[in-house]
Amino acid sequence: MSRKHPIVSVTGSSGAGTTSVMRTFQQIFRREGVEVAYVEGDSFHRYDRLEMKTKIAEAHASGDHTFSHFGPEANLFSDLEDLFRTYGQSGTGSFRKYLHDDEEAAPYDQAPGTFTAWEDIPADTDVLFYEGLHGAIVTETVDVARYADLRIGVVPVLNLEWIQKLHRDRFVRGYTSEAVTDTILRRMPDYVNYICPQFSNTDVNFQRVPMVDTSNPFVTRTIPTADESMLIIRFRDPHGIDFPYLLAMLHDSFMSRPNTIVCPGGKMDLAMQLIFTPMIMRLVERRNAELRNSDLVKT
Repeated sequence: MSRKHPIVSVTGSSGAGTTSVMRTFQQIFRREGVEVAYVEGDSFHRYDRLEMKTKIAEAHASGDHTFSHFGPEANLFSDLEDLFRTYGQSGTGSFRKYLHDDEEAAPYDQAPGTFTAWEDIPADTDVLFYEGLHGAIVTETVDVARYADLRIGVVPVLNLEWIQKLHRDRFVRGYTSEAVTDTILRRMPDYVNYICPQFSNTDVNFQRVPMVDTSNPFVTRTIPTADESMLIIRFRDPHGIDFPYLLAMLHDSFMSRPNTIVCPGGKMDLAMQLIFTPMIMRLVERRNAELRNSDLVKT
């Protein structure tokens, strides 16, 4: 953690909805005038799209049917840890971009599914914001979580997560249902070992629970809407959280445990605005105070 150079980390598995969360934070940062360095977790994959297909085929040929984007073999965990540590110390660090599609790739004159060159984070940013798979990862060799000042988990219940992934990969990316199902099965061991444990390291978790039948996600043709869902918000440390205020602002909400609020799914953006705006401003105020103290020491 760093007083001068805070880090906000949003963690969720593929199809969990972390991109929507990032848009909410962009609104907060823009409204409050916070300068942000954005880092996407996909840029810390070890292999580009074609290389990953080759590695998966090689793993299958050798009898390994569990090689996935979720595990350490396919990711640069040490590089991500280095970025968090370096940014916390000096406000800089190395990052790159993963170009998902033609639109993202066009400005770089590269093919989709490739990485840009490594570059330095711009100087004088107030916050580093990470969104991806491994923002709170802890293994025997790396501890990314300890360097983040605010860790957020986005965790739809498993069947809903599968529905969202199936829908996105079939209708947006053009994959067959069989191919997506194979990916889900292949990722399951790494999901259990490397994705789920992160949500014990997060400060706040958001979990969307559908109020409609999702018993068989592999035949469901529509994603349950926010209005067909409830949102569970869990705080790791409830001290300092103004629960009466949140309950008053999030109509039709209630507390299911001393550290947990349940509210209608359509209020997710409002809930994030209410919860995270003061948290972000505290991080920025702490940073500014630390910078002022440093200037006084220099003079």
